[in-house]
Amino acid sequence: MNRIRRNLFGLAAALLVGLPGAHAEDRFITVASTTSTEQSGLFTHLLPIYVQKTGVQIRVVALGTGQALDTARRGDADVVFVHDKNAEEKFIGEGYGVERKEVMYNDFVLIGPKDDPAKAAGKDILDGLRKVELAKAPFVSRGDKSGTHAAELRYWKAAAVDLERAKGPWYKETGSGMGPALNTASSMNAYILADRGTWLNFKNRGDLKVLVEGDTRLFNQYGVILVNPAKHPHVKKELGQQFIDWLVSDEGQKAIAEYKIGGEQLFFPNAKKP
Repeated sequence: MNRIRRNLFGLAAALLVGLPGAHAEDRFITVASTTSTEQSGLFTHLLPIYVQKTGVQIRVVALGTGQALDTARRGDADVVFVHDKNAEEKFIGEGYGVERKEVMYNDFVLIGPKDDPAKAAGKDILDGLRKVELAKAPFVSRGDKSGTHAAELRYWKAAAVDLERAKGPWYKETGSGMGPALNTASSMNAYILADRGTWLNFKNRGDLKVLVEGDTRLFNQYGVILVNPAKHPHVKKELGQQFIDWLVSDEGQKAIAEYKIGGEQLFFPNAKKP
């Protein structure tokens, strides 16, 4: 009987080892990231490559950059992958992040109606926004403290438009991610600032098109940061750092560059090698 019990115990242990989550239950990390990395389709392309290589699953929490950083401040993420350098440096300065590494860039574009009632089209984002405000043409803002929202506010300020005074029915804040905000702009036939990656992957364009692009001020840099385990001891330091190291490696950078829609590259790797 004892032998039978030992054999049954050994069989149960062997089955347990074979279960997918038995030893792999901690083989995942949580990445708080901007909505553009998800809604552009980049993560759908990128993460399976990493999972196949390492066996480590990536659980993405896609939020605006401000919300993603707040999620990490609470200790609810191991890594943040966002695009607002000022906010990222503040996050590190507060002790919540270990080190910021640049990963890739794309650009912002001003989207608007094809007939462009505000005559905003051109290569100067500040001039374009001034014309939108002057015409009081419908404009959709994400209004969600995301990297895109932060960039939009910087452009209004640089254009010498006082939004607090100028806001009116023409200016609609959605408090939503890039995709839903683009849907709102499409339904309203309104102007909106968007990242190019999400726009290229966006299907419900209606009568909208890119009106302003090519201004160097529209440069959009992405960075990745390990959440500081000194603040949150449960942070998966080794697995998180492994993912970061892969993103900035030649292999990860190549995978980013290979993501295209209709033959057009969405993100351009620019990790600084040591």
